[in-house]
Amino acid sequence: MAAHDGSFDGVERRGLMFVLSSPSGAGKTTLSRLLIERMPGLRMSVSATTRPMRPGEVDGRDYHFVDRARFEDMAKRNELLEWATVFDNRYGTPRAPVEAALSAGQDVLFDIDWQGTQQLREKARQDVVSVFILPPSAADLEKRLHTRAQDSDEVIRGRMSRASHEMSHWAEYDYIVINRNIDDAFAEVQSILKAERLKRERRTGLTTFVRELQRQLES
Repeated sequence: MAAHDGSFDGVERRGLMFVLSSPSGAGKTTLSRLLIERMPGLRMSVSATTRPMRPGEVDGRDYHFVDRARFEDMAKRNELLEWATVFDNRYGTPRAPVEAALSAGQDVLFDIDWQGTQQLREKARQDVVSVFILPPSAADLEKRLHTRAQDSDEVIRGRMSRASHEMSHWAEYDYIVINRNIDDAFAEVQSILKAERLKRERRTGLTTFVRELQRQLES
């Protein structure tokens, strides 16, 4: 019988890095939240950052808050799977907790951009499954950004300008989902994760399992 982590009848599974990327406003954050809520065996990657902690944030839950010297040391020691500088602050993914989760058969969800995805692929291509979320139209993307009511018109224009550059990297991803409707987009993303969990190369105990089946059949 299948367990929540994808193992069954003694067949273990190595976890995977599940990456969602999209232009701002295309639905990546909502889809990430739904996946964490509805898909057992999936946990969110917690990044390290040099930016100050905001009210309501918790160290170790929202981010690992570190100073710039510690971050630079982590990068130098190859303790980060990927990292980038955003608005003069550094963000990166600590390697150790991710590798521990994968070895335990847990999947890790990443909400990162194309540059971070590229770095992950360079370090651990066999463990990475990447999905790029597209809006159905430019008008729809702009409407969603205005609906959020989080940014000024000037900021929204900047996000729309960056969206074109971000979308130019769509062909580097394993899967493309067009988010016309959040329920349909979630169903597609969920299907991708379920299928990737069943891939033969991720089932680390499958050879032993099949040999035992053959032994039973031949005895």
